[in-house]
Amino acid sequence: MTTPTVPARRLPLVLRNRAFGTVWLGQVLTQAAVRMFQVGVSWWLISDAASGDGGFAAGLFMAVSTLPAVVLAPLVARAIARFAHRSLLRTAAGGAGAAAAALAVWAGASELPVAAAYAAALALATCQAFFDPCLTTSVPELVDDADIEAATGFELSTQSLASLGGALLGALVVDAAGVAGLAVGCAAAYATAALLIATVRFRTAEHPAADAAAGAAAGGERAPRRTLRQLLGSMPYVRGILLCFTAANLFTTAVFVVMPLYTASVLHGDGGTVALLEASLGVGTLVGSFTGARVPGRPAVVGTACLGVMAAALAVPGLIAARPVIAGSLLLTGWCVGVIGVRFVALFQRLVPAADKPAFFAVMQAVLGATFPVASLLFGFLGDHLSAQTLCLIQAAGLVPAALALALLPGHSRPAEAPDPAPAPEPTPAGGTR
Repeated sequence: MTTPTVPARRLPLVLRNRAFGTVWLGQVLTQAAVRMFQVGVSWWLISDAASGDGGFAAGLFMAVSTLPAVVLAPLVARAIARFAHRSLLRTAAGGAGAAAAALAVWAGASELPVAAAYAAALALATCQAFFDPCLTTSVPELVDDADIEAATGFELSTQSLASLGGALLGALVVDAAGVAGLAVGCAAAYATAALLIATVRFRTAEHPAADAAAGAAAGGERAPRRTLRQLLGSMPYVRGILLCFTAANLFTTAVFVVMPLYTASVLHGDGGTVALLEASLGVGTLVGSFTGARVPGRPAVVGTACLGVMAAALAVPGLIAARPVIAGSLLLTGWCVGVIGVRFVALFQRLVPAADKPAFFAVMQAVLGATFPVASLLFGFLGDHLSAQTLCLIQAAGLVPAALALALLPGHSRPAEAPDPAPAPEPTPAGGTR
């Protein structure tokens, strides 16, 4: 009886589990759309719309694009706990599609004001802020328990694929069809994602909150929720890692503002050059996501080495202004980002108690993402006063203290820090959050 199941289980999860594959495809489309919009509009602001202060305009735009995921984190958590996940995913994708379609009509009918692009970015980012954590929480509703780790790893690695496609197309579409064409493409991607998700049947009831209440009534007491402060207080090693990477993100995420500035002011290139640089970073991240698990060494050692390599790679454009060299340095930078993501998410999977994982990973994304608006505004402002090559050197220098802090982190020599012996909560009802 077991023989027929072996070949099937060798297939990629997205092929042998149609529900997960369909929802994953929806995620790829939404993430590619939002990334395409961010890259395309950033290039439009620098190359055309915001003459003279394009750096700050692009930095402010990227900050606006990332604020919802940070500011709305509590609201997002409550919505995921209260509403059916399929409905929330479908609504988020559909709402983003409507916002992109409205922008397309506006841009096609008249000259688009910069404020309208900012408003559209805020709307799309708000929808994505609900979509991404809701999908992560929905994984147990789509796959068997034995496939949860595979689904998590697949989702993590394929996020790079979505970002790569969107980043590659963003500047090219703007150069060819303007913001109107960019918005049409985004609207089509979001609408397709909403339709795909509508065809999937999730395993849980339509109201996760009601399900959770019923489960508590039928199964006895549920373990009390732990706040993130309580959770991290019991695991100082995890807290230290998050602080190190939050500091590092302040300098690594600035690359999305620095690259368009570098293209315009140093390379004197067009949207194709932006696409080349974005693609180099994306390909590197994708390769790192798939190969990170094979890199030998403890996570803290690997993370320290990767941060050091990233610092060296980001310094290269500050010294050598040649397209192939810069593309190679960004490829290496992306690979390090992918490796760090895989190794440390896997580490957190081992260290964080199962019942706390949904809340932990949602807040982890918000904490790490909080540096993005700061980095965008800071480097955007500096870009109007310093050369893009100097910005590259600042990025490289900023990573060095983060690498040293990670290397000196107490407890880094241990393979894993045991989760606190605290109450082992009962499993959360499928689809619920903590």
